[in-house]
Amino acid sequence: MNRTVAVTLRLPLSAGRFTGIAAPRPSWLAVATVLLVCVPTGEKDVTAAVHVTPADLASLALVALIAVGLLRGRLPRLDPAAGALFGAVVLAAAVATVHSVDPSASLTGFVRLVQIFVLVPAAVVLAVRDRADQRLVLGSFVLAALIEGAVGAFQYLTRTGASYTGQPIRAVGTFGALDIMAMSGVVSFGLLAALGLGLAERGPGGSRPLRRAMWASAAFLAFPLAVSFSRGSWIATAVAATVLLLRADARLAVRSVLVGGAAAVVLVGGLGLGASGVTERLSSIGSVSAAPDQSVSDRYDLWATAGRIWQDHPVAGAGPKAFQQLRDSHAPLRLSSGSDAADSTIGFQREPLLSPHNMYFLVLSEQGLLGVLAYLALFLTLLLGCLRRAAGPGLAALALFCWVLWDFLYADIGGTTTVLTSVVLGLAARTALPGPDARAATGPDSRGANGA
Repeated sequence: MNRTVAVTLRLPLSAGRFTGIAAPRPSWLAVATVLLVCVPTGEKDVTAAVHVTPADLASLALVALIAVGLLRGRLPRLDPAAGALFGAVVLAAAVATVHSVDPSASLTGFVRLVQIFVLVPAAVVLAVRDRADQRLVLGSFVLAALIEGAVGAFQYLTRTGASYTGQPIRAVGTFGALDIMAMSGVVSFGLLAALGLGLAERGPGGSRPLRRAMWASAAFLAFPLAVSFSRGSWIATAVAATVLLLRADARLAVRSVLVGGAAAVVLVGGLGLGASGVTERLSSIGSVSAAPDQSVSDRYDLWATAGRIWQDHPVAGAGPKAFQQLRDSHAPLRLSSGSDAADSTIGFQREPLLSPHNMYFLVLSEQGLLGVLAYLALFLTLLLGCLRRAAGPGLAALALFCWVLWDFLYADIGGTTTVLTSVVLGLAARTALPGPDARAATGPDSRGANGA
């Protein structure tokens, strides 16, 4: 046991040569990208064309380091299948930008799309060389979630969070009321990563202390996720956890559902933690079609708006960032001017609705059929590959990727935590499309040259 832990701890610190001198593993920059998401950036103008965060800078540093390694021949090249999939996304975005209703405005959107869906995921694929790197990056998701979850739980218990039903009880972590969904996303990622890492430590050779720590982390993170009052994150987490458990052990999935249901009854029904808000929010999920509230009704109208924009630009779309320019000319009159946001820092504000809140509709309206085909090819290939190959820490990558795919049904990229999506895509691609050294990352734990 002690020897196993010592080997695991030494692995991330082993030196690699990318610039002619000893340097830490590049996966540490992926870790920095995840953890720097927690750094408060203050309230920003959501209508600004460009937002650069510390996490974005870390992700670009990772891309630069990997690029230097490739130029010096220190890294294996990207798998041809991955190159083709990522290249199709770049091509679709480029065509949409050239044919945009406003090419100059779409240029920043093109750069952002390439960063999130191509450059950073490809860099993560090459940076994550073995299971030690996988554990390191997935562990950073757990740590970031614990930080944000602790802040969010404190906000709920001390009534210092964002406004929900007129009370300052909504957990938003370090992100503030203008990025209301960010904390729930970070906590969801951490909860799923903890579950996946815990499952990977089952059986002979697994670390019991690590497994228990991951189970405990997942149990704690359930509370801040609940008091985020984010229906979308609840549903996406439930779907992803179900896929994870079924892929790992169907009998364990049944037991987990029973234990989770009992725990929810005790915490919410018995101890009353978040009882009124959680119960009300849960009941509203069943009414999203028959009697939708204003936020759901606005989403439906935004989806219809995206469809109308696509009808005018069916092949190449209207161009990145064109939705916000064309929204008013295509939206129904009943669409709200914005959503309400309030906390002790910003007071009350109306946040404009600048996207369709559905990644698939966003791609359809801004990149047309070419974009939809490119993204669907990427997503379906990664999903099927993860389902076939996921083992060990790769189970967590599968769960995170499923969360992203489901969340994209009612959300899209944007906000401080967007860069986390690119890291998740990279982990999924590393699991689904393994490169020359894939056996160390997805198969049985290797303790050869890297682990010595």
